Amino acid sequence: MSLGITEIILILVVIILLFGGKRIPEIARALGRASYEYKKAKDVIKKETEELKNAIEDNQEKPEEYKPQDV
Repeated sequence: MSLGITEIILILVVIILLFGGKRIPEIARALGRASYEYKKAKDVIKKETEELKNAIEDNQEKPEEYKPQDV
């Protein structure tokens, strides 16, 4: 399901009526910042997940190296 040109124009008109012409750039900037922060956080989480996955795989490949200490 995709939007046609008529639907896009209707949505833009409704947005302009609801928020006014002066507020739209502020809203667009806020959405841009939010999108940037979301992508940045997603990348950090993805990197941490990969690091944990690699650490777990390394520990599973070398089980003979682990020797518990006697107490």
